[in-house]
Amino acid sequence: MVAALALAGALSAVCWSQDSSSSSTTHKKHASSTASHTTGSKTTHSTSHSTTHKTSTTHGKSKHRRPLSAKAKAKSHKLQQAFVASSQLRPMAQQLASMRTPAAYAGVSAYAHSHTGEASAAAYLAVGHAYLLDRKFPEAVNAFRQANIQGDALDDYADYLEAQADLQSNNLSQAETILSTFAQRHPDSIFVPSVPVLQANLFLQEGDPQAALRILDAHKGEAIANRADYQLALAKADQMAGRLPEATQLYRHTFLGFPLSNEAAVAKTQLAAMGATSSLTIEERSHHADALYKAGRFADAAEEYHALANDPGVTDGLKGSLLVAAANCDWKLKRLNKNELDRIPDSSDETGARRTYLLMELARDRDDGETQRNIVEQMETRFPSSPWLNEALYSSGNMYLLRKDFPTAITYYGELAKRFPTSSYAPSAHWRAAWLNYRIGQYSEAARLMDEQIAVYHGGKEIPGALYWRGRLYQNQENRPDMAATYYKTVARIYRHYYYASIAQQRLSELGSVTPAKLDSLEAMKPEPIPTLTDDIPEDDPHVVRAHLLANAGLNEYIAPEIQAADGSDEWGALCEAKIYASYGENWRAMRSMKRAIPFYTSAPIDAIPTEYWRILFPQAYWSTIKSESEKNGLDPYMVAALIRQETEFNPGAISNKSAYGLMQLLPSVGKSMAKEEGIHHFATNDLLDPNTNIRLGTRYLRQTLDRFNSQPEYTFAAYNAGDNRVTDWQSIGNYKGMDEFVESIPFTETRDYVQAIIRNEEIYRELDHASNTLERASATH
Repeated sequence: MVAALALAGALSAVCWSQDSSSSSTTHKKHASSTASHTTGSKTTHSTSHSTTHKTSTTHGKSKHRRPLSAKAKAKSHKLQQAFVASSQLRPMAQQLASMRTPAAYAGVSAYAHSHTGEASAAAYLAVGHAYLLDRKFPEAVNAFRQANIQGDALDDYADYLEAQADLQSNNLSQAETILSTFAQRHPDSIFVPSVPVLQANLFLQEGDPQAALRILDAHKGEAIANRADYQLALAKADQMAGRLPEATQLYRHTFLGFPLSNEAAVAKTQLAAMGATSSLTIEERSHHADALYKAGRFADAAEEYHALANDPGVTDGLKGSLLVAAANCDWKLKRLNKNELDRIPDSSDETGARRTYLLMELARDRDDGETQRNIVEQMETRFPSSPWLNEALYSSGNMYLLRKDFPTAITYYGELAKRFPTSSYAPSAHWRAAWLNYRIGQYSEAARLMDEQIAVYHGGKEIPGALYWRGRLYQNQENRPDMAATYYKTVARIYRHYYYASIAQQRLSELGSVTPAKLDSLEAMKPEPIPTLTDDIPEDDPHVVRAHLLANAGLNEYIAPEIQAADGSDEWGALCEAKIYASYGENWRAMRSMKRAIPFYTSAPIDAIPTEYWRILFPQAYWSTIKSESEKNGLDPYMVAALIRQETEFNPGAISNKSAYGLMQLLPSVGKSMAKEEGIHHFATNDLLDPNTNIRLGTRYLRQTLDRFNSQPEYTFAAYNAGDNRVTDWQSIGNYKGMDEFVESIPFTETRDYVQAIIRNEEIYRELDHASNTLERASATH
């Protein structure tokens, strides 16, 4: 199978190696710019065991690409030379970017001193960038100047980042020298739109608000004017110029319009310093706190709610609402106590509903079913249409699901679906009511609810399961194989690589030669459309080549913006970015980029998406180790790769919030135990961050888990995610007529999705290999 992460590096070595002689040349810059002014190294470990092939589908070249001008071609060639010259720098620079340890600094600095030309320039840029992040501004400035002296492939980065360091160290004259001519010297730089704000902040530091205003006013009709940093700079300029009403209005706009930005916090501080906090209404401040709450910033939101509640201008009714909102934050942070709620007066409005809901959650936390039930009954009477009743019903359904009291859970889920049919919880609650009716043998009610689920909540994530299990009811309870076949075929057609698609195909095989019934409603269902995708990346585009060069220098945060600046990148940019990440071993970043670009991939046929996309979505990094250790432990290597993909997306440095380490997410205690069995002496927890060690110990642990659960993968994966005891508990419910019933019955959504995803991953790995081998055989015959 092909390891996609090797592709970009191989391409670079083949296409650009003839230009490597440029590394020995020292490039001087014009006087105006030079005289004045997290994991270890991520290298490629994957090993391919088949040859790269394109899929049989022709995806074509980009239709919107303009040919490169002679100037652009020359620039591209120069950048390619710089890339090749600095290619050996990449592992050290990536290590420095993520760790910034003395050893990492020393390694890149030594590289800079021992090389010349673009290789040295890239290394100095990496060092300067690291110093800038560590707020060591004089050292950063020196490094950026050395980068400017040694090379010019990334001279706009050296200039722009030096200007930032100069500004932050109050070296204003030097920053002004760089910024005043930046756009003229670097007209194609991605930083050109950001320069006006830096210039404005420079003039503000110099105490010249009029100059700042002139700069900002010149760009007020551009996209930059809609950014938080522009609005904040303009507010500061107005304030310094004595235009206090305008400044106040702009600070308000920054605070309210960009509530999650760093600029919003600065704007709030400035309003307080001006004595203008009163310009923000209580309602506006409350909306800002709500925005923080919705973004999951519960501690920040709680602080704002409490501050507002203590404001003398707040009425008693609003104060209660704010205190309840703060209590809700505390509950999210797992620090709410009942006394806090008891001190807040009860009321018959939404504040009272939210307070009552929180009391219900506290009862649930205590496993106090009687109090929980009484509170929900009160809410149904007092707050029949409140969204907090919606929350209470869903939480209560979950409570009784975990208690295995399915009839009571059905009651709460059903009540929610009836009262709040358009809420975000309704599709899930409705499906759980349908499924639990199936589990307790209420098949006619389950069938009715499944039909309703498909009709009302079409497009929801529950639909594949609803279609499959409706087919099961037709097959087993209603003796309608023709209808069952129709539902199974629909699952397989619409949801090509979902968990239920595979087992629906198995059910179809069991049915034999049955003619499916014709149902217009199911035939009308269509898979998600697949947009045109191309793997035809213009490797000679200057922005693309610069993105590769930025990876060499460890400037990872600028890779995506640089690619996005290229013509036509909307068609191939995600693949280009992903390939660059994969080329230095960051498979997880590559995969996330691809998932964002094509979230529909699980419903797509293999030949509908270019092979390179698939190989990034389903990498085979560390394949030789996975294969050998799997063989040693009697495991299928596809299973191991599928599990690693789901656990960490092939990130060897992953550490979870539960202290699970490395690719296969082993707890230190498990690692120590497995290491002892493997005969590894002097084991340390950090050894789990070594991919080979982690796979060696992880495959042994996976084998033992399989053995504990009679080699049943579904039980094993569930135990791997949720623990052996929980799986044993879920097994105790019994009466499962198949493994598919067990999987759908897993009460933890995370664990259920996890099990289904690994089984899906394994199937896709096999399909990709089959497609690759088929093409290889076909190629060999010609």
